[in-house]
Amino acid sequence: MKQEQIDRINALYRKSQAEGLTEAEKEEQAMLRKAYVADVKRNLVAQLNNIDMQNPDGTVTNLGEEYGNKKNNVRSSGVDMRCIFGCNFLQR
Repeated sequence: MKQEQIDRINALYRKSQAEGLTEAEKEEQAMLRKAYVADVKRNLVAQLNNIDMQNPDGTVTNLGEEYGNKKNNVRSSGVDMRCIFGCNFLQR
């Protein structure tokens, strides 16, 4: 997302607090916020896909391949919390 779009989100927020928004501005604000949230999610997934975890037995597991979208575009329902708290995380 470009800085101009983020600035516009902030300007619309300030205007909504000061005087309110027109229907067109409300729609624009909703669209910009939705795009912003999608960008944040996409960036988070990219970061998580690049985290390696060293298991207690010494093996290294890539979290993107194990739990994320990196392997066969399949997502797991969750992460084994016993493994997370007993493992070391290595960021590439």
